[in-house]
Amino acid sequence: MNARDDLDRDGFIMLRDIFARDTIESLCRVLSTVLEDDLSSVRARSSRGHVYAARNLIESIPEVSTIWLQPRLLELLTQELGSDFGLVRSLFFDKPPDRTWNLPWHRDASIAVKDNQVSSPSYSRPTVKAGVPHLIACDDILRRMLTLRIHLDDVTDENGPLQVIPGTHTSSESLGVGLENRVTIHARAGDVLAMRPLISHASGSSVPGTAMHRRILHLEFSADPELPEGVEWHTFVRPMPRT
Repeated sequence: MNARDDLDRDGFIMLRDIFARDTIESLCRVLSTVLEDDLSSVRARSSRGHVYAARNLIESIPEVSTIWLQPRLLELLTQELGSDFGLVRSLFFDKPPDRTWNLPWHRDASIAVKDNQVSSPSYSRPTVKAGVPHLIACDDILRRMLTLRIHLDDVTDENGPLQVIPGTHTSSESLGVGLENRVTIHARAGDVLAMRPLISHASGSSVPGTAMHRRILHLEFSADPELPEGVEWHTFVRPMPRT
């Protein structure tokens, strides 16, 4: 069974050694420099000033729109989403030693749009996050999306790894079903987790006393440049070749 079959069956696959250590270190420096003074996208800081949540990075960090232009990633995205796909949202997460956190079982159903004032069964629960309108999208929209989570640190049981439930990516009704089958995602810096937004996932807190961060660059892609009912993506970045 190949990687695409695994993704279709389980809703996630791990892609190993996509980025070299020096590339990851360079990206971390860029993120640290920009987020240190970013008042618009940074959502949370620890007591020591570590940023552990930031949104809307497509607008503030140019590297976010190019880092994923890697042959293996482009091949997967094209196979899964078709030739018209684009990057629609980017987030940053960390679990710094001085401000760990956990998330219960959930799915990623929120999308960033230009205007969330719409009456349609395809959308619900309009919100504004870091100044950007968002909507909860229907399953049909989410099934045509794929998330890439670039690991900027090694991930072990010590720093609150992600857990996923294989096979729960086909419907929102499967949230939390099959808990006994959950899989813990361990990774090395430079590995990339590809996952469907509808998959049930959660994470626990880091082990007390750890010195480890758990930094993730979270990139969401859609197969469709246009959304139903005239709703527009807040941002849609096509895969332009590097110069």
